[in-house]
Amino acid sequence: MAETLASLRSLMASHSPPLDALVVPSEDYHQSEYVSARDKRREFVSGFTGSAGLALITKTEARLWTDGRYFLQATQELSDQWQLMRIGEDPSVDVWMSENLPSEAAIGVDPWCVSVDTAQRWKRAFTKKQQKLVQTSTNLVDEVWKNRPPAEINPVIVHPLEFAGCSVDEKLKDLREKLANEKARGIIITALDEVAWLYNIRGSDVSYCPVAHAFAIVTLNSGFLYVDKRKVSSKVSSSLQENGIEVREYDAVSSDVALLASNQLDLDTVVNSGRNGVCENNKCEAEENYKDLIWVDPASCCYALFSKLDADKVVLQQSPLALAKALKNPVELDGLRKAHIRDGAAVVQYLVWLDMQMREIYGASGYFLEGEGASKKRQEIVKLTEVTVSDKLEGFRASKEHFRGLSFPTISSFGPNAAIIHYSPHAETCAELDPDSIYLFDSGAQYLDGTTDITRTVHFGKPSAHEKTCYTSVLKGHIALGNARFPNGTNGHALDILARIPLWRYGLDYRHGTGHGIGSYLNVHEGPHLISFRPQARNVPLQVSMTVTDEPGYYEDGSFGIRLENVLVVNEADTEYNFGDKGYLAFEHITWAPYQIKLIDLSLLTPEEIEWVNTYHSKCREILAPYLNKDEMDWLKKATEPVSA
Repeated sequence: MAETLASLRSLMASHSPPLDALVVPSEDYHQSEYVSARDKRREFVSGFTGSAGLALITKTEARLWTDGRYFLQATQELSDQWQLMRIGEDPSVDVWMSENLPSEAAIGVDPWCVSVDTAQRWKRAFTKKQQKLVQTSTNLVDEVWKNRPPAEINPVIVHPLEFAGCSVDEKLKDLREKLANEKARGIIITALDEVAWLYNIRGSDVSYCPVAHAFAIVTLNSGFLYVDKRKVSSKVSSSLQENGIEVREYDAVSSDVALLASNQLDLDTVVNSGRNGVCENNKCEAEENYKDLIWVDPASCCYALFSKLDADKVVLQQSPLALAKALKNPVELDGLRKAHIRDGAAVVQYLVWLDMQMREIYGASGYFLEGEGASKKRQEIVKLTEVTVSDKLEGFRASKEHFRGLSFPTISSFGPNAAIIHYSPHAETCAELDPDSIYLFDSGAQYLDGTTDITRTVHFGKPSAHEKTCYTSVLKGHIALGNARFPNGTNGHALDILARIPLWRYGLDYRHGTGHGIGSYLNVHEGPHLISFRPQARNVPLQVSMTVTDEPGYYEDGSFGIRLENVLVVNEADTEYNFGDKGYLAFEHITWAPYQIKLIDLSLLTPEEIEWVNTYHSKCREILAPYLNKDEMDWLKKATEPVSA
């Protein structure tokens, strides 16, 4: 680590101009949340493995900014050469740089790894002391990363219409209508999941995310895909060409954006005649009100590509594909519901297996009883760890139809590790199972017909009264949010409080958002909507056919963590009245797995909440029955027996 910092500082000093600081973001060229191994530059320089964060290296300091999900993890992973900066508590990175770096300081960043939004925000902050943002011509981290993983050549595949539910032709037509409405003649698409969704393709370039490293440019007349051509078979190429999409090399996007800026990109392409566009009979509807604008999403487009455009001729606003992708079509919703049923069956099978293992190997009282943990019966050769049990869970999922892999690294955490919100166990260092500690597992899978994400928290011994109170408070918030009814136009910022009120009653809270969208065989975290205390949750209201998670939690550092998570679908609500003619919305749960009754303090639940738990558990039995054998079904019946106060 010290050698890496020294090497980077040497490159900073020899750079033209010399750099006073170097910013190393987490993101790749597409501003992705999850990146491939060779794009984990921030992890390489800092040692911090969380998915979100930013490293800043100055001549004498090294600082890392991350959010509340990772405070505890970062304190454990960062060496003493690094100082942790807590987002929301410490000054933001732009404020810190503008106040602590010298006047006229040169701050370097790879412009491919920073968004337009972020670069412009930094530049505004730097004006106070005439500091300047320097776009490095190469990535300095890559120059010192001697064993950087090589680029992988993973095939691009076509996502069949039977799962996509909407053709590329239809999607392009809708997109071009939106371009024409904004008086734009083209759009640069940089988010990997948006490229995959628009062209109905998938890949495996990023672990857990079925996407390919690719850009897209769509004009009123043409469509382009920029990808390593070695990944594209003749069959996939033909499918794309049938939809008027030309495949070009990944690196060609830079020169093609320059051509797009000068309106030369379309010169050599044949104008489509009445197909997947707003152009018919070689005449474009947009010509009547033609303007020379290019649409760019400032949150996902890198500064390198934006810098090739005339800033006065850019529509800087959220990509129209973000919302289109979030509004699931009927085929996608049907697939998501089916995927979550199979996934719920896998989770139940896992709980049945784990319950038996904890009783037989560790002498635990088990899932149902509250006895004190007996002395361990196991022989030394038998050992269950956070990793070995999560591997077993993956095995249950892998046996299900359409399984393609996990949707994120499984968070399998016992005791104090469960307090690390995004804990990731490793075989060499993970904990052994403990019947006297809470176990939290947050996991999900990629299926051809949908992406899943579920969290359950269980105890195989005797939970304390405090643990029960905390679990029940989390459950009450989970129920309150899931049962909400709200008018059209309501955003996730307004709803977030519902999940926190039961915790606030005890002076408790959690440092993460409460819900995120989920993809359809795409990214497990999907926008543009979310349920959160963060201001960006105000940007997009919840709408019919969106998916969103419901996942409140509570974490005590060094002790335990609790989280419960279901995926919800937004539907129209059947309300008695319709004040203001707004129309009202409600949530539908599509996740099916029991809540552990022995962790619930039933005296804290209202009669309505008890009725909800009983109804949900009854549905679990009914929906999962076809996927379970007799022993598994007997276990589920016991786990979902009706309760009363």
